[in-house]
Amino acid sequence: MTGIPAYKMAVDNHTTEATEFIFVGLTENPTLQTIIFAFFLAIYTITLVGNLGMIMLIRIESRLHTPMYYFLSNLSFLDICYSSVTAPKTIVSFLEKRKAISWAGCAAQLYFFLALGTTECFLLAVMAYDRYVAIRNPLLYTIIMSPRVCVSLVAGSYIIGLLHSMVHTSFTFSLSFCGSKEINHFFCAITSLLSLSCSDTHTNELLIFNLAGLIEIITILSVLVSYIYILSTILGIPSTNRRWKTFSTCTSHLTAVTIFHGTILFLNFRSTSSYSLEQDKIFSVLYTVVIPMLNPLIYSLRNQDVKDALRALIKIKLFANKFNN
Repeated sequence: MTGIPAYKMAVDNHTTEATEFIFVGLTENPTLQTIIFAFFLAIYTITLVGNLGMIMLIRIESRLHTPMYYFLSNLSFLDICYSSVTAPKTIVSFLEKRKAISWAGCAAQLYFFLALGTTECFLLAVMAYDRYVAIRNPLLYTIIMSPRVCVSLVAGSYIIGLLHSMVHTSFTFSLSFCGSKEINHFFCAITSLLSLSCSDTHTNELLIFNLAGLIEIITILSVLVSYIYILSTILGIPSTNRRWKTFSTCTSHLTAVTIFHGTILFLNFRSTSSYSLEQDKIFSVLYTVVIPMLNPLIYSLRNQDVKDALRALIKIKLFANKFNN
């Protein structure tokens, strides 16, 4: 007998706040863990190489020193940061028996994940506006999209992202986590954290639905309105070849927007009857790891200017090597 009443011990145990969280991860199967580890490592490496390569190409090649490619270089930088929030920790966790993350580490991961994800939503909307100005007002394009305007649009996207994330992170980590410490995910997803809390999460759920929903509506509508005007302009061009050439400047961006927002919309608006935690994890892999890798591939394979700049750079490099030899 310790002299401490049983009910007191139960209350104390129940109200002990979590100082760390444990990830359940994607699977407990050792063979599958090895395969997924190799997959994550390969995808993350390609993401870093592809996006850094895109940034360097845009910096080096003078023909790419335009507002469109300024936004694209910022998208590449954003994708490097976005994937780096979750991928390194996930990769390391496959080598650890105890997949733990500190309370502060989890808060930081959630904050930057939400901030960078929101910023990407607005940056893709800004890139749609850039295409609208380029096609609707080609003669005034460089005047309207001046360096000052471009920097302001990118900075505004980051500011909105950081503020939006601050709201969700502060509200989430003001809750009490006094039960299980196991996050049934491979990163600190906000829905997984809310399910662990022993506090009332109604306000948090309303914030997610209203704020995140509003941001999704604003950014998607911005893209749609921009492309309605773009299409109306393109349909007014008499030459079929010129029509296709003009539209081809938008195909890379449209592909990137469709994949990014399509994944978010599917996750948020599917029916509750079709909800599956395992399915949720798979789609989380798609938007946290795979999509940041796809963007530089989409823009390099579907963009003629990028392909021409890349060929020119390779030729210069080959010529320099021959000259040196």
